[in-house]
Amino acid sequence: MTIDVQKELAALEQMSVGQLQDCYAELTGERTRSRHRVYLVRRVIWLIQAKAYGGLSERAKQRAEELARDADVRVTPPKHSLAFIPTMGDGPVVRTVVSTDDRLPAPGGAITREYKGRTLRVVVLPDGFEFEGERFRSLSAIAKKVTGSHVNGFRFFRLGSAA
Repeated sequence: MTIDVQKELAALEQMSVGQLQDCYAELTGERTRSRHRVYLVRRVIWLIQAKAYGGLSERAKQRAEELARDADVRVTPPKHSLAFIPTMGDGPVVRTVVSTDDRLPAPGGAITREYKGRTLRVVVLPDGFEFEGERFRSLSAIAKKVTGSHVNGFRFFRLGSAA
């Protein structure tokens, strides 16, 4: 069986999300909850091609199952781009927050800047920042306190490009 992939793809591009979901259900025998148009188009075109030319080999399916069983799958990314590293103490596991942003000095380090004749000194903590005896979650919050308006903290303290 030969299919014209470009023709099929053009037809799928013209379909609504509901029609793509119906097409997916027809090909797989189960409904999808996805409403992501691009995903559905890609998935349906792959299913059409797999039906016409054959899908994954048995060996590939077995290997994928092996990898899925052994994988330590993370569903959501770490919050605020911080990695949680468990450390062992005398009791239960204690979680330590470690910053992964390479623009910042290590916890305990300081960031200084001259601003309007004032020397600003910020100490980097494992879970935030300390400025004038007060704790802050971000450099932007410190920059806002100093300037009175929203400023990107990394730009204000001149710490590389703001991401």
